Amino acid sequence: MRRRPACCSSPFLLLVLLASAVIVPAKSSLAEDTAATAPNIVLMLSDDMGWAEPGFNGGNPELTPHIDSLASQGVRLTQFYAHSVCAPTRGALLSGRYAFRNWMDWRSEDFGKPSYLAKLNLTLAHNERGEPTRRIHALDSAERTIAEALSEVGYFTAITGKWHCGEWLPEHLPMGQGFQHQYGHYAWGIDYNHYTIPHNAPARFAVYDWHRNQQPLYEQGYTTDLIANEVVRLLSDRSDQPDKPFFIYVPFNAVHGPIEEVPRYTDQYPARQAALKCLDDAVGRIVGAVDQHGFTDNTLVIFANDNGGLTEEMNKPYRGTKNTTFEGGVRVPCVMRYPPKIKADTTNDGMMHVVDLLPTFATLAGASLEQTLPLDGFNMLPTIFDGQPSPRTEIIFEVEGSVRLPTIRSGDFKLMGEMLFNIAEDPSETTDVAAKHPQIVKQLTDKLAAAAKLRPPMGEKTLLMDPPLPYVYGQQENADAPQWLKDIVDRIRATQPQSWPEGTTPWPQAPQGATILYTGDGR
Repeated sequence: MRRRPACCSSPFLLLVLLASAVIVPAKSSLAEDTAATAPNIVLMLSDDMGWAEPGFNGGNPELTPHIDSLASQGVRLTQFYAHSVCAPTRGALLSGRYAFRNWMDWRSEDFGKPSYLAKLNLTLAHNERGEPTRRIHALDSAERTIAEALSEVGYFTAITGKWHCGEWLPEHLPMGQGFQHQYGHYAWGIDYNHYTIPHNAPARFAVYDWHRNQQPLYEQGYTTDLIANEVVRLLSDRSDQPDKPFFIYVPFNAVHGPIEEVPRYTDQYPARQAALKCLDDAVGRIVGAVDQHGFTDNTLVIFANDNGGLTEEMNKPYRGTKNTTFEGGVRVPCVMRYPPKIKADTTNDGMMHVVDLLPTFATLAGASLEQTLPLDGFNMLPTIFDGQPSPRTEIIFEVEGSVRLPTIRSGDFKLMGEMLFNIAEDPSETTDVAAKHPQIVKQLTDKLAAAAKLRPPMGEKTLLMDPPLPYVYGQQENADAPQWLKDIVDRIRATQPQSWPEGTTPWPQAPQGATILYTGDGR
């Protein structure tokens, strides 16, 4: 039976002092006592949306009226940070722990890409038949996830959308990590209309990736709309069970590539902007359903984003892009609405990171914060609800062993590799002040070195995805893939390039230094 440690919040630098573990009983009367009064939580997460894209941050308000309306009903967090790319943020959100602690600073697909593997001094794996394939990587099943923490106190837990914390072994899929209901896709970036991932690095052909409760699902529709449909249905079902609180995690794939066919608004806007407006429609429908079913006053509704956009234009006034630790890669939009405690149309400048969501949600729900694996997150309820100063003064974005530069923000300063920026005075990171502050550089370098020592051994990574090119993600699902699914995938693969010029790939290469250049839709 899978071990599920229970969860503790403490400042990061004190975690190294923890020498013993505390195990809390998996369930107690706490579940019954809490369930009747605990607030519901609906967490929506967009994918690759830039800081400057929502209207409330200077974007075109025609594209995001519902997101802007939600922001006007609650609080806008001006210093909310994530990791700089999809999977690390999702792993940190789910576990309340920095991505480097469980190797989630590496995405599962990175273990099939030679340019990424080279940074780990690894080569592309081959199975016993000599076929190049991917090494299995995912969020460690020993982590206690936010879904498990809330389940312990009686919550119904559901994920509708993009998982990206493991796509093959059952213990790495959502229902093996605490979610009672699953809908959507497992891997990095799905085709919105045909539900396939364009490639399975190192294989360069499509894989089907659309599921309900971890069974392949055939549907018609645009994934952004389908995800909203599922949430609206779940909210309707929950209205019949008012005494059982719910946590619905809605990680959209929008506006991540591939963006090719958008069902509406393309007569008015370029495809990516049309996709953003479709995302806004979905947010409006979900918030509308929360209100329609009478959940408004007892539901914390959050809309946030996983990392920066693909271009600096999307992230202005901040420098950098997705997959970099400049502000444009890691500072993301976040709004929260909870009428009993959050004043409408306000802002909060407190420093927060996505790892803070687990202890914040757990505290709100009455769940335990004791655990065997130390949390990096803080309970932010006093900051969000009462305007108290944020307990967070420091964020570790990357350490040695990541594909990106070791980066820490401490107070006003951020060390990124050998560069130092004063974020308070220079949020756009135009001026490297390392030469002026050698003591700060040394202090932060030492902190990063100490943190890097907390990274556990990676292990041998001997488990391989076999077959290297499955028809559908999910080992068990692929073993019994239905014929309709195989027919769909075969048709799509027949339209894909059958060969690639030497040295080129359908995926971006690993970042070199501080930056990465995305072309097209960033797939």
